[in-house]
Amino acid sequence: MSKKVVTLGEIMLRLSTPGYERFVQAESFDAIYGGGEANVAVSLANYGYDAHYVTKLPVHEIGQAAVNSLRRYGVNTDYIVRGGERVGIYYSETGASSRPSKVIYDRSNSAIAEADVSEFDFDEIFKDAKWFHTSGITPAISKNGAEITKAAMIAAKKAGAKVSIDLNYRAKLWTPEEAQKVMKELMQYVDVCIGNEEDASLSLGFTPKGLDVESGKLDANAYKEIFKQMKEEFGFEYVVSTLRESYSASDNGWSALIYNGEEFYQSRKYDLRIVDRVGGGDSFAAGLITGLLDGKSQGEALEFAVAASALKHTIKGDYNHVSREEVERLAGGDASGRVQR
Repeated sequence: MSKKVVTLGEIMLRLSTPGYERFVQAESFDAIYGGGEANVAVSLANYGYDAHYVTKLPVHEIGQAAVNSLRRYGVNTDYIVRGGERVGIYYSETGASSRPSKVIYDRSNSAIAEADVSEFDFDEIFKDAKWFHTSGITPAISKNGAEITKAAMIAAKKAGAKVSIDLNYRAKLWTPEEAQKVMKELMQYVDVCIGNEEDASLSLGFTPKGLDVESGKLDANAYKEIFKQMKEEFGFEYVVSTLRESYSASDNGWSALIYNGEEFYQSRKYDLRIVDRVGGGDSFAAGLITGLLDGKSQGEALEFAVAASALKHTIKGDYNHVSREEVERLAGGDASGRVQR
């Protein structure tokens, strides 16, 4: 029997301009469904886990289409509450070269943002669960979202599940002051904390010294002190960060760093030519969860996560449609891109 994993968050309708068109050029949009924790659930289902996704969605056809997109890729949707008025929307424009990608949100008053914690039977949801994953986006969408996230974390810990969070600070949803007030309280329930340097600074108030993110150059050593501080303050089992070196909107360097209180491990670096970076961090989180649930060492788990995410950057849409075998092959050193016959 495969291990039960649970993710909680908001799945949205993504309306993307075709190819590299700008919003003002577009005469049509490609409809895709996705969202941080939904993307993680799809990856985990794809890697063979019993992946359950928790949210609230309207009973109308757009809500059903969102449910169907999860079912299509093997995610269990039994715990999705139905009701409310809206599916959140976001518009996506893919950047190229020196022009960055752009996202515009239209997600206010979505079904999950207005859901009440009493609508979710978390004792039932976390029965036999081994892992729970959520992100900083869910508590940011509304006060209700924050209450639901906290209740889910408490129930997950009570059930004996490991809890991971991707900090995922979103400036369009709340201020650093608002974020820190909520997020610092939630950290007491977290075993694995994932985030980049900006997330750690804005969500938790930890800022690495000597980093110049805008230059595209990152120094892994600057992270080590902050990781130690975060582990000391919150007692995390693992502190993890992706390291994105942004050469342009089309080309990035991609690696990661993990700390377990005893040793730091930095992954190999991939030079990426980006097709779609949306969901890149989510595919990383899912890869890390997979590695740790599989009983890999922290280094092996991190290499699996970085390889999975490197592959996601080549795939259009939010979901990461890769197999375990493909990830293992890349993590094992085959980055040639040669045709597999």
